[in-house]
Amino acid sequence: MTVPSALAGRGTDLLVRIVRVACSDRELPQLADELAGLVVRSARALTFCDVYVLDDDRRVLEWAGPPVPLGEGDVGRAAAHGRARAHADGRGAAVPMHSGGAVIAVLDVRSAGPCPPEDVALVTALAELFAPVLCSCRRLRAAREREHAAERFAERAVEAQEAERSRLSREIHDGIAQRLAGLGFHLSAAERALPEHHPEGLAQIMMARSLCELAAAETRAAIGGLRPPVLDDLGLSAALATLAREAGDGPGPSGRPLDVTVTVEGELEDALPDHVQTALYRIAQEAVGNSLRHASASCVDLLLEHFGDRVRLTVADDGAGFSVRDVMAHGGRGRRPDSYGLRGMTERAELLGGRVTVTSRPGVGTRVEAVVPIPGRAGTGTGSGGG
Repeated sequence: MTVPSALAGRGTDLLVRIVRVACSDRELPQLADELAGLVVRSARALTFCDVYVLDDDRRVLEWAGPPVPLGEGDVGRAAAHGRARAHADGRGAAVPMHSGGAVIAVLDVRSAGPCPPEDVALVTALAELFAPVLCSCRRLRAAREREHAAERFAERAVEAQEAERSRLSREIHDGIAQRLAGLGFHLSAAERALPEHHPEGLAQIMMARSLCELAAAETRAAIGGLRPPVLDDLGLSAALATLAREAGDGPGPSGRPLDVTVTVEGELEDALPDHVQTALYRIAQEAVGNSLRHASASCVDLLLEHFGDRVRLTVADDGAGFSVRDVMAHGGRGRRPDSYGLRGMTERAELLGGRVTVTSRPGVGTRVEAVVPIPGRAGTGTGSGGG
């Protein structure tokens, strides 16, 4: 980069200060304040400097005070026409900054008396050096705003999904569950009222009662699965422990109890947003459910690991395994019913900027690994390595 002639002979101190500001991690408007301070300290007679930054829509210039519309006042006209404008009182000027042929900001300088021409030349030279610094800061701000918008969208999407699950849970509880309870009451009454010399009728009523109780138990399980209170009350680790305990309560597909273990490593749960906890719980719920329904597994291991910028959830079983390619293939008559669950897990993780990896083959079990970044953490990554 060629040093403007107005800066020649000033030594390296000014350039060093400019580089130091350029390499700082300050964001707008802090960076603008730093640049304004450099201008005042470097000039001979300038007493004040404001930096006006053109907004993304190129309609107004933003600074510490009210926005200035493009084309209004000396600052707005300097931005609109791309040329410096001296103030009418002769005590300063509005100097535009250019990047890629377009104005991105304006330096507005003031002096106590008539502004020396050499100070205006200095400000013009500094504007040329400041432009790429300010432009990079604007791009960084835009990128962070897009990142925050994506995080807010993911949070709202998860909240909408959970709100719908809560609604279904209430409807099932207030509707189907109550109807089943009433049906069970009437079946019990019918059993008591039936004469003893009708054994076949009694057997049918007892069978109906048994089916009613089974349907009621499945309904209660569905309500609990739609929105487990422990996730809201105690957090992700406790919810995973509850999920493991409930999965291991009954006999597995082989008739023996399923051995489900949970291991949590790292201390970061307090910083984990609710929507991230919910998504990880749903992924674990689906993976454990697949192991119960399809894998004929005898043990399932859940591992939750907190790293500095991400969380990794691993669910591994010793079941029958399957061909991931066949299950995830589009169409085909042989697609397993859990393919939709695998796609759902993948979509949940991708919504949060993460990923799900499924590793399996027939006869060697299945491993589901979900890696999700933690919003707002610097250096967010989704690698599979440890922290």
